[in-house]
Amino acid sequence: MSISDPLGDMLTRIRNGLMRHKSKVSSPASKLRTNVCEVLKTEGYIRDYATVDFEDGKSEIEIELKYYEGAPVIKEITRISRPGLRVYSSVKSIPHIANGLGINILSTPKGVMADHDAREQNVGGEILCRVF
Repeated sequence: MSISDPLGDMLTRIRNGLMRHKSKVSSPASKLRTNVCEVLKTEGYIRDYATVDFEDGKSEIEIELKYYEGAPVIKEITRISRPGLRVYSSVKSIPHIANGLGINILSTPKGVMADHDAREQNVGGEILCRVF
C-alpha cells in the first residue's frame, strides 16, 4: 500500500504513540522524515531517533518519545502543508506559535529547520508542520 502523505503518516504515528504513552514508535525512513526528526530532537520534543536497516533493503526510523512528569512533551503536532494544499511563507510572514513556545518546521532552500532558525538565516519556505 502506498502512502500519499508520508510525513503526515509519521506525525500521526507520533501523535498516536503519545496518546497511548508508548516509549517508541517506528515509521518508514526517508530523508525528509529523518530531517524532521532531527529538528524535533534538537528542539527537545523527542528523546532520540535511530535508523534501522533491514535485510530486504528497507529501513525504518525508531523515534523515542519524550515525557515530563508522566505527560507528553508534545501537546500538539499538526501537519500544515499537505499534498492537496501546499502552504508557503516568506521570512517576514512565518507565524509565531503560542508566543514563541511552539515551533513551525519549515522546508527551506537551506534545509529543514525550525522557524526561529529560518528567521535567523533570513529564508522562507514551505511550512511542513506545527509543534507545541
